[in-house]
Amino acid sequence: MYRSTHDSKYLSQAENIAHFILNNPHLPADKIPYWDYNAPDIPRALRDASAASIMASALIELSGYVPADRGQEYLDVAEKIIVGLTGSTYHAVVGSNGGFILKHSVGHLPAKSEVDVPLTYADYYFVEAMLRYKALGK
Repeated sequence: MYRSTHDSKYLSQAENIAHFILNNPHLPADKIPYWDYNAPDIPRALRDASAASIMASALIELSGYVPADRGQEYLDVAEKIIVGLTGSTYHAVVGSNGGFILKHSVGHLPAKSEVDVPLTYADYYFVEAMLRYKALGK
C-alpha cells in the first residue's frame, strides 16, 4: 500500500509487522516460521514455507523504503529465508512434488486444510522474492 499511496501510515504498519515477526521469540533461527507463532507444540510444530516466502518478498520491498540500517536488517533476513527455502528441506527435487518448487506449506491447520503441502502462492512469492533480490544486484 505504501508503494502505491506514499501514505506514511502504511509504511508504519508494515514496519510494525516486520518488528513483530523479526522479534518474535518463536521465530526459528533459520527464519522459516511455524504455521502459527503461538502453536502449542513449538518447537515440533509444522513450519510454513508459504509464510516464509511471503515474508522474504515483503522484507525486500520494505527495505527500499526505510533508513539504510533497517533496510539492511530486512535484506539480511530475507536472504536467510531464501537460502533456507532453497535447501533440501523446503526445495523440491525437479520433477517431484507435483511440479511445485516448495514443500512444507500450511494453509489452515485448524480446519485440516492444506497441511504440510505445496501451495501455489508459496511458489509465487518465492519466485517474487528471488526476482526482487536479484534486481538489487546482490
